[in-house]
Amino acid sequence: MRIVAGLLLLAMAALFLIAHRYVEVHPAWGYVLAFAEAAMVGGLADWFAVTALFRRPLGLPIPHTAIIPENKNRIADTMAAFLQANFLTPAVVARRMRAMNVARAAGDFLSGTGSGSGLQSRVREGAGELLAEILESLDPERLGGQVRAGLGAQIEKLEVSPLLGRALSAAIADKRHLPLIEGLIRWAGLTLEDNEEMVRAMVSQRSNALVRWAGLDDRLASSVLDGIYKLLAEVLVDPDHPLRRKVQEGLENLAHDLEHDPVMRARVEETKRELLANPALGQWWMGVWERMRQRMIDMARNPQMEGGGWLASALAELGSALHRDPRLQRQVNRFARRTAVGVTSRYGGQIVQLVSETVRRWDGRTISDRIEGAVGRDLQFIRVNGTLVGGLVGLTIHAVGQLL
Repeated sequence: MRIVAGLLLLAMAALFLIAHRYVEVHPAWGYVLAFAEAAMVGGLADWFAVTALFRRPLGLPIPHTAIIPENKNRIADTMAAFLQANFLTPAVVARRMRAMNVARAAGDFLSGTGSGSGLQSRVREGAGELLAEILESLDPERLGGQVRAGLGAQIEKLEVSPLLGRALSAAIADKRHLPLIEGLIRWAGLTLEDNEEMVRAMVSQRSNALVRWAGLDDRLASSVLDGIYKLLAEVLVDPDHPLRRKVQEGLENLAHDLEHDPVMRARVEETKRELLANPALGQWWMGVWERMRQRMIDMARNPQMEGGGWLASALAELGSALHRDPRLQRQVNRFARRTAVGVTSRYGGQIVQLVSETVRRWDGRTISDRIEGAVGRDLQFIRVNGTLVGGLVGLTIHAVGQLL
């Protein structure tokens, strides 16, 4: 368009020379001469005006030219003030956010009910790949240590003894402790069966020489083993066995002490601190964390594997919930609005300061080129219109002069 505007100005100059040569031949050439002369004036005037905005015309130090480069600091401050006054105020942001249903739009996008379902599916799939890349890029030991430190700090603040006591009391009240007691009894029986030779040896060693000489130590060991096996069987099949009641009474006392006994609570807390400080527990956690990390990476990258694609499914379910639940939409929208207003109130000044400082750092040529490039073709249309309008005005003035 700059070339077009320049060629149009040259054409008016050529038309002026031709009309000036033949102006005496016919009166019509006077109208052509007036049009060309005024068109050149209009074109040159608008060329000067457009050029003076961005640079000095022909490099001449004419006052009030190169307006934008010479005033770039004032322009930067004005832009920043305009941005802050009209866009980055809490009232404006709150009013704009109140008119938007951000939660519904996000729900439609994530659930696939809106337009662009292909993009939505790619976003859900890409979220898994992004999570996998993040987990791979982070230092496993450092990340695992940070997670361990965070969990340890939370557990350190938490008094576990009352929680254990209440959990044990609830389990006893609901009779959920009975399978545990039966399992312990079976485990005791199996352990005894696996260690019968050791028990027989212990009985033999503790018997006197006369009993061993008479060969009664083996019978005594068999009697002891049979008695223990019989006792365990009776406890296992009899819900009201005294030993069962004794065990349950011990569990009830333990639950009460865990919740109310200061000595027991202090002992449990001390044990907790010792466990947290034990390096073996840290090594065990690092092994668990590494397996968890690798599992999450595999699941994120392989939706076909068991449990895979969970992140995409979770995002889709979240989108569906946001789409159909007006109450959830109101809560999310309120949170988004308050967050946006808070960010504006807290960082609005820094944002506009960034705009101002960025523009101030540009040199005059850079800001001129960027503004001129942003306005684009319209600047050259000013020159074209100035040429044509100037010619029409000159033609009109010449016609009026002929009439007078």
